[in-house]
Amino acid sequence: MAELFIKQAEKYVEGRPNYPPELFEFIASKTPSHDLAWDVGTGNGQAAQSLAGIYKNVIATDTSPKQLSLATMLPNIRYQQTPPTMSIAEVESNVAPESSVDVVTIAAAIHWLDRPNFYQQVKWVLKKPHGVIAAWAYFLPEVNDSVDAVVQRFYDIALEPYLEPPVRLAKDKYRSIDFPFEPVDGVDHSEPPLFVIEKLMTLDHYFTFFRSWSAYQIAREKGVELLSDDFVEDFKRAWAEDGQEQKVAKFPIFLRIGRVGNM
Repeated sequence: MAELFIKQAEKYVEGRPNYPPELFEFIASKTPSHDLAWDVGTGNGQAAQSLAGIYKNVIATDTSPKQLSLATMLPNIRYQQTPPTMSIAEVESNVAPESSVDVVTIAAAIHWLDRPNFYQQVKWVLKKPHGVIAAWAYFLPEVNDSVDAVVQRFYDIALEPYLEPPVRLAKDKYRSIDFPFEPVDGVDHSEPPLFVIEKLMTLDHYFTFFRSWSAYQIAREKGVELLSDDFVEDFKRAWAEDGQEQKVAKFPIFLRIGRVGNM
């Protein structure tokens, strides 16, 4: 999968929406101190840049040098390439010492990780007992009834056969993901989303979003164009119905957040 992420890195930067500042303010409100954040699977540093406005320092890690090369540099962010799995000694060398991190964040990436190994790292590096882990993602955009109906058919017919097993955890909105951390007051992941991303998009931007998906890249590797002429025409007709070239696409965020406790 790492090779696919390298190939789609620029599409990811261009096509993916930005997270709302309220999400980071909410996460930060759950950590007593704001000294150090670790953003895992940082990609182009999208989440890390928002964390840098709240936490004194951010360590942002990713396995892809291509993704990291596209990140915006800020004085209090340290970008670090890491292997897919790390020993505790490697975490201390590449990330931070034991019990030194206030928050670990994973934006649209926890479903790709070796979670048992990763959770060991998290429990070792977070401050006890109030250090927080927050993992979130989003799935299909919502525009209007006409466009959304085409999206659902596109997903069911074109994308679904090429979804990797980890992506199905995101499809399930992380409800079934293993998450061995103490609950945070006022958060119930089974309730409607607390946050929604809104992005003003043209139809071309919309297509770029779907081209950033791993399923789209997997299909292309097999010589299959998922955005076929028929689907493109269906999207064009639905998009043109209201006469607006630009539309607000909404991406509900599903969030899992917990405290490390005294583990």
